[in-house]
Amino acid sequence: MTRISRKVCIIGDFAVGKTSTVTRFVNNVFSEKYLTTVGVKIDTKDLELVDGRSLRMVIWDIAGSDRFSSAEFAYMRGAQGYLLVVDGTRKETLASALALRAAVEERYGALPFVLLLNKYDLVDEWSVSDAEIEALNKQGVLVLCTSAMTGKCVEKAFRDLAKSLTGVSAA
Repeated sequence: MTRISRKVCIIGDFAVGKTSTVTRFVNNVFSEKYLTTVGVKIDTKDLELVDGRSLRMVIWDIAGSDRFSSAEFAYMRGAQGYLLVVDGTRKETLASALALRAAVEERYGALPFVLLLNKYDLVDEWSVSDAEIEALNKQGVLVLCTSAMTGKCVEKAFRDLAKSLTGVSAA
């Protein structure tokens, strides 16, 4: 079996659920304990693709920020795609995420990405509107409503990104 490897980053503002999302995907667990990521944390997970190959996703969980310094930009170097995470209960994290996306595109070009509107388990408290989500969809942005706590659409987010990276669906 042929294994291919792709570096993907997970980025977004502070406390939007990036680390919890990665932990849910890689280990299928959720912890109530909040630990701030300092710098970068790297995890891997292998996905089987329908064409018989294996995709090793090397996931760089970059410390939360509403804008990147040269250090965060350095962590993005070589990434083939990324997950952009927003906290649905904090509307300002959407603006931060879109600013991060613009900065990444300016520096590295248009990379495949999926926007995760996270904390769906708190949907009654969301401040991001359906109209804002629809506007992003009309711009061609793939937006998934996720919950690292329950696991809702977390696996789908990584699988959709994997398909964008390889052109092939995960098995």
